[in-house]
Amino acid sequence: MTPMHPVRTPMGGEAWLVTDYAQVRRLLDDDRLGRSHRKPETASRTGESALFGGPLGDFDTEDADHARMRALLQPHFSLRHLRSLEPRVAALTAGLLDDLANQGPPADLLARLAVPLPILVICELLGVPYSDRDQFRAWAEEAGNVRDHARSERGLAELFDYGRGLVERKRTQPGDDVISRLCATDGVSDEEAAMMSMFLLFAGHETTVVQIGLGTMLLLTHRDQWQALVDDPARIPHAVEELLRAAESGGGVGGVPRYARTDFDIEGVTIHAGDLVLLDIGAANHDPAAFAHPERVDVARKETAHLTFGHGARYCIGAPLARIELKTVFGQLIPRFPSMRLTVDPATLPTRRDVLAGGLVELPVSW
Repeated sequence: MTPMHPVRTPMGGEAWLVTDYAQVRRLLDDDRLGRSHRKPETASRTGESALFGGPLGDFDTEDADHARMRALLQPHFSLRHLRSLEPRVAALTAGLLDDLANQGPPADLLARLAVPLPILVICELLGVPYSDRDQFRAWAEEAGNVRDHARSERGLAELFDYGRGLVERKRTQPGDDVISRLCATDGVSDEEAAMMSMFLLFAGHETTVVQIGLGTMLLLTHRDQWQALVDDPARIPHAVEELLRAAESGGGVGGVPRYARTDFDIEGVTIHAGDLVLLDIGAANHDPAAFAHPERVDVARKETAHLTFGHGARYCIGAPLARIELKTVFGQLIPRFPSMRLTVDPATLPTRRDVLAGGLVELPVSW
Protein backbone atom coordinates (compact mmCIF):
# COMPACT_ATOMS: atom_id res chain seq x y z
CA MET A 1 0.00 0.00 0.00
CA THR A 2 1.34 3.43 -0.95
CA PRO A 3 1.58 6.11 1.76
CA MET A 4 -1.24 8.03 0.06
CA HIS A 5 -4.05 6.61 -2.06
CA PRO A 6 -7.68 7.29 -2.99
CA VAL A 7 -10.42 5.56 -1.00
CA ARG A 8 -14.20 5.55 -0.77
CA THR A 9 -15.58 6.79 2.53
CA PRO A 10 -18.31 4.86 4.40
CA MET A 11 -20.69 7.51 3.03
CA GLY A 12 -19.75 6.70 -0.56
CA GLY A 13 -17.69 9.85 -1.10
CA GLU A 14 -14.09 10.09 -2.21
CA ALA A 15 -11.06 10.83 -0.05
CA TRP A 16 -7.29 10.57 0.05
CA LEU A 17 -5.98 8.26 2.80
CA VAL A 18 -2.52 9.02 4.20
CA THR A 19 -0.83 6.27 6.22
CA ASP A 20 2.87 7.17 6.21
CA TYR A 21 4.14 8.45 9.59
CA ALA A 22 6.22 11.31 8.21
CA GLN A 23 3.45 12.53 5.92
CA VAL A 24 0.71 12.24 8.56
CA ARG A 25 2.87 14.15 11.05
CA ARG A 26 3.56 16.91 8.54
CA LEU A 27 -0.02 17.17 7.28
CA LEU A 28 -1.47 17.36 10.80
CA ASP A 29 0.24 20.75 11.02
CA ASP A 30 -0.23 21.89 7.40
CA ASP A 31 -2.25 25.09 7.11
CA ARG A 32 -3.34 24.08 3.61
CA LEU A 33 -5.67 21.60 5.30
CA GLY A 34 -8.50 22.42 7.69
CA ARG A 35 -11.76 21.18 9.19
CA SER A 36 -14.03 23.57 7.27
CA HIS A 37 -15.17 23.51 3.65
CA ARG A 38 -16.15 26.24 1.22
CA LYS A 39 -19.28 24.27 0.21
CA PRO A 40 -20.05 21.96 3.15
CA GLU A 41 -23.21 20.60 1.56
CA THR A 42 -21.14 19.01 -1.25
CA ALA A 43 -18.21 17.81 0.89
CA SER A 44 -17.34 14.13 1.27
CA ARG A 45 -18.15 12.81 4.74
CA THR A 46 -16.61 10.12 6.91
CA GLY A 47 -19.88 9.22 8.62
CA GLU A 48 -23.22 10.45 9.90
CA SER A 49 -21.93 12.12 13.06
CA ALA A 50 -23.02 15.75 13.18
CA LEU A 51 -20.02 16.41 15.38
CA PHE A 52 -17.24 14.91 13.30
CA GLY A 53 -18.62 13.29 10.15
CA GLY A 54 -18.19 16.29 7.87
CA PRO A 55 -16.91 19.88 7.75
CA LEU A 56 -16.88 21.98 10.89
CA GLY A 57 -16.66 25.74 11.30
CA ASP A 58 -16.65 28.74 9.02
CA PHE A 59 -14.22 28.49 6.08
CA ASP A 60 -13.33 32.19 6.19
CA THR A 61 -12.72 32.43 9.93
CA GLU A 62 -11.57 28.90 10.83
CA ASP A 63 -7.97 29.77 11.70
CA ALA A 64 -8.94 32.77 13.84
CA ASP A 65 -11.73 30.83 15.56
CA HIS A 66 -9.40 27.93 16.37
CA ALA A 67 -6.69 30.25 17.69
CA ARG A 68 -9.22 32.00 19.92
CA MET A 69 -10.56 28.74 21.33
CA ARG A 70 -7.08 27.45 22.15
CA ALA A 71 -6.09 30.76 23.74
CA LEU A 72 -9.15 30.60 25.99
CA LEU A 73 -8.70 26.94 26.98
CA GLN A 74 -4.93 26.54 27.17
CA PRO A 75 -4.50 28.16 30.61
CA HIS A 76 -6.90 25.60 32.10
CA PHE A 77 -5.06 22.63 30.56
CA SER A 78 -1.43 23.55 31.03
CA LEU A 79 0.70 20.80 32.55
CA ARG A 80 1.55 23.05 35.49
CA HIS A 81 -2.12 23.63 36.25
CA LEU A 82 -3.15 20.00 35.78
CA ARG A 83 -0.41 18.68 38.05
CA SER A 84 -2.36 20.14 40.95
CA LEU A 85 -5.04 17.57 40.09
CA GLU A 86 -2.72 14.58 40.45
CA PRO A 87 -3.51 13.89 44.13
CA ARG A 88 -7.23 13.97 43.38
CA VAL A 89 -6.88 11.66 40.36
CA ALA A 90 -4.86 9.29 42.56
CA ALA A 91 -7.56 9.34 45.27
CA LEU A 92 -10.37 8.72 42.78
CA THR A 93 -8.44 5.84 41.22
CA ALA A 94 -7.71 4.29 44.61
CA GLY A 95 -11.39 4.50 45.52
CA LEU A 96 -12.47 2.70 42.36
CA LEU A 97 -9.85 0.00 42.89
CA ASP A 98 -11.00 -0.39 46.51
CA ASP A 99 -14.50 -1.03 45.21
CA LEU A 100 -13.16 -3.48 42.66
CA ALA A 101 -11.25 -5.42 45.31
CA ASN A 102 -14.23 -5.45 47.69
CA GLN A 103 -16.58 -6.69 44.98
CA GLY A 104 -14.13 -9.45 44.05
CA PRO A 105 -13.64 -11.24 40.76
CA PRO A 106 -14.78 -11.62 38.07
CA ALA A 107 -15.42 -8.07 36.89
CA ASP A 108 -15.84 -5.92 33.82
CA LEU A 109 -12.86 -3.59 34.17
CA LEU A 110 -14.28 -1.25 31.56
CA ALA A 111 -17.40 -0.62 33.62
CA ARG A 112 -15.63 -0.65 36.99
CA LEU A 113 -12.60 1.53 36.17
CA ALA A 114 -12.12 2.70 32.58
CA VAL A 115 -15.52 4.39 32.28
CA PRO A 116 -16.05 6.01 35.69
CA LEU A 117 -12.57 7.45 36.30
CA PRO A 118 -12.34 9.83 33.31
CA ILE A 119 -15.91 10.96 33.93
CA LEU A 120 -15.19 11.67 37.60
CA VAL A 121 -12.06 13.63 36.66
CA ILE A 122 -13.60 15.73 33.89
CA CYS A 123 -16.68 16.47 36.01
CA GLU A 124 -14.51 17.84 38.82
CA LEU A 125 -12.33 19.82 36.43
CA LEU A 126 -15.22 21.41 34.54
CA GLY A 127 -17.66 21.73 37.42
CA VAL A 128 -20.25 19.31 36.02
CA PRO A 129 -22.41 17.36 38.51
CA TYR A 130 -21.28 13.73 38.54
CA SER A 131 -24.88 12.76 39.26
CA ASP A 132 -25.68 13.78 35.67
CA ARG A 133 -23.14 11.36 34.21
CA ASP A 134 -25.56 8.81 32.78
CA GLN A 135 -27.51 11.49 30.94
CA PHE A 136 -24.63 13.46 29.44
CA ARG A 137 -22.74 10.27 28.53
CA ALA A 138 -25.81 9.04 26.65
CA TRP A 139 -26.03 12.36 24.78
CA ALA A 140 -22.29 12.26 24.04
CA GLU A 141 -22.59 8.76 22.58
CA GLU A 142 -25.51 9.86 20.42
CA ALA A 143 -23.60 12.94 19.24
CA GLY A 144 -20.69 10.70 18.25
CA ASN A 145 -22.85 8.15 16.42
CA VAL A 146 -21.39 7.65 12.94
CA ARG A 147 -24.37 5.77 11.46
CA ASP A 148 -27.50 7.75 12.31
CA HIS A 149 -27.36 11.47 11.49
CA ALA A 150 -30.69 12.37 13.10
CA ARG A 151 -29.67 10.61 16.30
CA SER A 152 -26.29 12.38 16.25
CA GLU A 153 -27.90 15.80 15.75
CA ARG A 154 -30.38 15.10 18.54
CA GLY A 155 -27.62 14.07 20.98
CA LEU A 156 -25.55 17.12 20.08
CA ALA A 157 -28.51 19.44 20.61
CA GLU A 158 -29.31 17.88 23.98
CA LEU A 159 -25.69 18.12 25.06
CA PHE A 160 -25.47 21.82 24.22
CA ASP A 161 -28.83 22.55 25.85
CA TYR A 162 -27.40 20.95 28.97
CA GLY A 163 -24.29 23.10 28.63
CA ARG A 164 -26.35 26.27 28.36
CA GLY A 165 -28.13 25.36 31.59
CA LEU A 166 -24.80 24.82 33.35
CA VAL A 167 -23.47 28.15 32.12
CA GLU A 168 -26.58 29.95 33.31
CA ARG A 169 -26.11 28.49 36.80
CA LYS A 170 -22.37 29.26 36.86
CA ARG A 171 -23.08 32.90 36.03
CA THR A 172 -24.92 33.28 39.33
CA GLN A 173 -23.27 30.51 41.38
CA PRO A 174 -19.63 30.24 40.25
CA GLY A 175 -17.27 27.62 41.60
CA ASP A 176 -13.59 26.76 41.34
CA ASP A 177 -13.87 25.08 37.96
CA VAL A 178 -13.22 25.61 34.26
CA ILE A 179 -16.80 26.48 33.28
CA SER A 180 -17.01 29.15 35.98
CA ARG A 181 -13.70 30.63 34.88
CA LEU A 182 -14.81 30.68 31.24
CA CYS A 183 -17.99 32.47 32.29
CA ALA A 184 -15.89 35.07 34.11
CA THR A 185 -13.68 35.70 31.05
CA ASP A 186 -14.31 39.00 29.30
CA GLY A 187 -15.84 38.63 25.87
CA VAL A 188 -17.00 35.03 26.29
CA SER A 189 -20.73 34.74 25.62
CA ASP A 190 -23.03 32.15 27.18
CA GLU A 191 -23.23 30.35 23.84
CA GLU A 192 -19.44 30.22 23.46
CA ALA A 193 -18.92 29.09 27.05
CA ALA A 194 -21.50 26.32 26.61
CA MET A 195 -19.98 25.22 23.29
CA MET A 196 -16.44 24.99 24.65
CA SER A 197 -17.56 23.35 27.89
CA MET A 198 -19.53 20.61 26.17
CA PHE A 199 -16.72 20.03 23.68
CA LEU A 200 -14.39 19.49 26.65
CA LEU A 201 -16.92 17.26 28.40
CA PHE A 202 -17.25 15.09 25.28
CA ALA A 203 -13.56 14.95 24.34
CA GLY A 204 -12.32 14.90 27.91
CA HIS A 205 -13.70 11.52 28.88
CA GLU A 206 -14.53 9.41 25.81
CA THR A 207 -11.00 9.03 24.45
CA THR A 208 -9.48 8.34 27.87
CA VAL A 209 -12.09 5.66 28.55
CA VAL A 210 -11.01 4.03 25.30
CA GLN A 211 -7.28 4.27 26.07
CA ILE A 212 -7.59 2.80 29.57
CA GLY A 213 -9.55 -0.15 28.19
CA LEU A 214 -7.31 -0.82 25.20
CA GLY A 215 -4.09 -0.27 27.14
CA THR A 216 -5.12 -2.76 29.80
CA MET A 217 -6.18 -5.28 27.16
CA LEU A 218 -2.81 -4.97 25.39
CA LEU A 219 -0.87 -5.57 28.60
CA LEU A 220 -3.03 -8.51 29.66
CA THR A 221 -2.71 -9.99 26.18
CA HIS A 222 1.08 -9.61 26.25
CA ARG A 223 1.76 -11.16 29.65
CA ASP A 224 5.52 -10.61 29.43
CA GLN A 225 4.91 -6.87 29.18
CA TRP A 226 2.45 -6.89 32.09
CA GLN A 227 4.98 -8.85 34.16
CA ALA A 228 7.76 -6.42 33.26
CA LEU A 229 5.71 -3.64 34.83
CA VAL A 230 4.80 -5.78 37.84
CA ASP A 231 8.52 -6.33 38.38
CA ASP A 232 9.44 -2.68 37.82
CA PRO A 233 6.52 -0.22 38.27
CA ALA A 234 8.91 2.69 37.72
CA ARG A 235 8.70 1.87 34.00
CA ILE A 236 4.97 2.55 33.85
CA PRO A 237 5.13 6.25 32.81
CA HIS A 238 7.29 5.30 29.82
CA ALA A 239 5.08 2.29 29.09
CA VAL A 240 2.03 4.57 28.79
CA GLU A 241 3.54 6.10 25.65
CA GLU A 242 3.94 2.66 24.06
CA LEU A 243 0.33 1.79 24.90
CA LEU A 244 -0.84 5.05 23.34
CA ARG A 245 1.12 4.17 20.21
CA ALA A 246 0.08 0.53 19.96
CA ALA A 247 -3.63 0.81 20.76
CA GLU A 248 -6.03 0.91 17.82
CA SER A 249 -9.51 2.07 18.76
CA GLY A 250 -11.48 0.40 15.98
CA GLY A 251 -13.81 3.39 15.78
CA GLY A 252 -16.14 4.31 12.98
CA VAL A 253 -13.85 6.84 11.25
CA GLY A 254 -10.96 5.80 8.98
CA GLY A 255 -8.67 8.68 9.88
CA VAL A 256 -8.56 12.26 11.12
CA PRO A 257 -10.52 14.26 8.50
CA ARG A 258 -9.09 17.37 6.87
CA TYR A 259 -10.28 19.34 3.84
CA ALA A 260 -7.89 20.94 1.38
CA ARG A 261 -8.20 24.73 1.47
CA THR A 262 -6.34 25.12 -1.83
CA ASP A 263 -4.80 23.05 -4.61
CA PHE A 264 -1.40 21.57 -3.76
CA ASP A 265 0.79 18.54 -4.44
CA ILE A 266 1.94 15.79 -2.07
CA GLU A 267 4.71 13.63 -3.52
CA GLY A 268 3.41 14.07 -7.05
CA VAL A 269 -0.28 13.68 -6.13
CA THR A 270 -2.45 16.73 -6.80
CA ILE A 271 -4.89 17.52 -4.02
CA HIS A 272 -7.67 19.84 -5.12
CA ALA A 273 -9.39 22.45 -2.97
CA GLY A 274 -12.26 20.82 -1.11
CA ASP A 275 -10.85 17.27 -1.27
CA LEU A 276 -11.18 15.20 1.87
CA VAL A 277 -7.85 13.95 3.24
CA LEU A 278 -7.92 11.28 5.95
CA LEU A 279 -4.83 11.20 8.16
CA ASP A 280 -4.62 7.65 9.52
CA ILE A 281 -2.92 8.06 12.88
CA GLY A 282 -3.26 4.35 13.71
CA ALA A 283 -1.42 3.35 10.54
CA ALA A 284 1.20 6.06 11.10
CA ASN A 285 1.81 4.78 14.63
CA HIS A 286 2.49 1.36 13.10
CA ASP A 287 4.74 2.56 10.28
CA PRO A 288 7.88 0.36 10.25
CA ALA A 289 9.87 3.32 8.93
CA ALA A 290 9.22 5.10 12.24
CA PHE A 291 8.88 2.20 14.72
CA ALA A 292 10.93 -0.99 14.60
CA HIS A 293 8.68 -4.07 14.67
CA PRO A 294 5.59 -1.86 15.13
CA GLU A 295 3.30 -4.87 15.61
CA ARG A 296 5.02 -5.65 18.91
CA VAL A 297 3.94 -4.17 22.23
CA ASP A 298 7.23 -3.24 23.87
CA VAL A 299 7.06 -1.17 27.06
CA ALA A 300 10.81 -0.57 26.77
CA ARG A 301 10.55 0.83 23.24
CA LYS A 302 12.88 3.75 22.60
CA GLU A 303 10.87 5.31 19.75
CA THR A 304 8.01 7.05 21.55
CA ALA A 305 7.06 9.97 19.26
CA HIS A 306 3.57 8.65 18.45
CA LEU A 307 0.84 10.77 16.89
CA THR A 308 -2.06 9.66 19.07
CA PHE A 309 -2.60 13.22 20.34
CA GLY A 310 -1.94 14.77 16.94
CA HIS A 311 0.82 17.22 16.14
CA GLY A 312 1.39 20.93 15.77
CA ALA A 313 -1.19 23.67 16.13
CA ARG A 314 -4.07 21.21 16.65
CA TYR A 315 -2.25 18.99 19.15
CA CYS A 316 -4.79 17.69 21.66
CA ILE A 317 -5.22 20.27 24.40
CA GLY A 318 -6.21 17.55 26.87
CA ALA A 319 -3.11 15.39 26.32
CA PRO A 320 -1.50 16.31 29.69
CA LEU A 321 -4.70 15.33 31.53
CA ALA A 322 -4.98 12.02 29.66
CA ARG A 323 -1.38 11.17 30.48
CA ILE A 324 -1.92 11.92 34.16
CA GLU A 325 -4.95 9.63 34.25
CA LEU A 326 -3.25 6.80 32.35
CA LYS A 327 -0.09 6.91 34.44
CA THR A 328 -2.16 6.95 37.62
CA VAL A 329 -4.41 4.07 36.52
CA PHE A 330 -1.60 1.73 35.52
CA GLY A 331 0.59 2.92 38.37
CA GLN A 332 -2.04 1.66 40.83
CA LEU A 333 -3.77 -1.17 38.93
CA ILE A 334 -0.69 -3.23 38.07
CA PRO A 335 0.99 -3.32 41.53
CA ARG A 336 -2.33 -3.89 43.28
CA PHE A 337 -3.63 -6.63 40.98
CA PRO A 338 -0.46 -8.33 39.68
CA SER A 339 -2.28 -11.59 38.89
CA MET A 340 -5.07 -9.95 36.86
CA ARG A 341 -5.92 -11.79 33.65
CA LEU A 342 -8.48 -11.74 30.87
CA THR A 343 -11.26 -14.29 31.22
CA VAL A 344 -11.99 -14.47 27.48
CA ASP A 345 -10.00 -14.85 24.29
CA PRO A 346 -8.93 -11.28 23.38
CA ALA A 347 -9.81 -12.02 19.75
CA THR A 348 -13.46 -12.30 20.79
CA LEU A 349 -13.61 -8.90 22.49
CA PRO A 350 -15.98 -6.72 20.45
CA THR A 351 -15.15 -3.10 19.68
CA ARG A 352 -17.42 -0.12 19.13
CA ARG A 353 -17.90 0.61 15.42
CA ASP A 354 -20.87 2.91 15.78
CA VAL A 355 -19.23 5.80 17.62
CA LEU A 356 -16.33 8.14 16.93
CA ALA A 357 -14.05 7.07 19.76
CA GLY A 358 -14.42 3.34 19.19
CA GLY A 359 -12.95 1.23 21.99
CA LEU A 360 -14.05 -1.93 23.74
CA VAL A 361 -17.58 -2.93 24.68
CA GLU A 362 -16.38 -4.75 27.81
CA LEU A 363 -13.19 -6.02 29.42
CA PRO A 364 -13.87 -9.19 31.49
CA VAL A 365 -11.08 -9.90 33.97
CA SER A 366 -10.29 -11.92 37.06
CA TRP A 367 -7.40 -12.09 39.52
